[in-house]
Amino acid sequence: MPRYSLLVLALLSVASAFPAAGQDPFEIQVYEYETVPRGRWDLETHVNYTARGIRGFEAGVAPSEGQTHLTFELTRGITNYFELAGYLVTAHRDGTNPEIAGWRVRPRFRLPEDWLPFKFSLSTEFGFPKRLYEENSITFELRPILERSFGRVQVDLNPVLGKAIRGPTSSEFWDFEPGARIGYTTSKTLDLSLEYYGATGSLTHVEPAAQQMHQLFPGADINFSPAVVLNLGVGFGLTNAGNRLVYKSRLGWIF
Repeated sequence: MPRYSLLVLALLSVASAFPAAGQDPFEIQVYEYETVPRGRWDLETHVNYTARGIRGFEAGVAPSEGQTHLTFELTRGITNYFELAGYLVTAHRDGTNPEIAGWRVRPRFRLPEDWLPFKFSLSTEFGFPKRLYEENSITFELRPILERSFGRVQVDLNPVLGKAIRGPTSSEFWDFEPGARIGYTTSKTLDLSLEYYGATGSLTHVEPAAQQMHQLFPGADINFSPAVVLNLGVGFGLTNAGNRLVYKSRLGWIF
């Protein structure tokens, strides 16, 4: 069997066997293969609102219900195959003033398209959240991106590994945080999509079914131009755990 086939089978086996810590409420996005072109910038603005979610403090983390998140993500294309991004993460909770919730740094590289029968890129992210929004002060995310197109249909898989670097759970093993997207191009200006995010616990501890989180986000990309894209979506929790109704948007501008 070719080596690339073994790689695909291994990644899919891990994705189906292991659990997740959950979709990022500040940047609700399944990554696609492309990186920002060399010498250009990409400014993405994420606005998300949790209408129904967690109502009480958990391990010192504020309730998610009623939170509005505004995240600014600025990415620079360093080479044809490498980009570097920085994030400013803000939040507004009911009864409080808007505040900075943390910041992040994300390097990402991609392989040339003709190396494998699918497109592949790899994102790494260091997060520095405030205590009210994450119990750990430094987090790390390793995100492989696998993409394949079938005519007008595009499939993206993000079998994410996450770990706390500093904080109360830093001694625990890696979390598996799967995400997937199916997109369908209807025209030059509109792509329809369905995204999935799951959370069933850490690699060493699978939560009971009632405590697992599974979310579906039907949505669409509106392409105002090749450089300006607006993404809109509504997320529905399939269990009573975690966030159960979330509205999300993302505006991307390459310049």
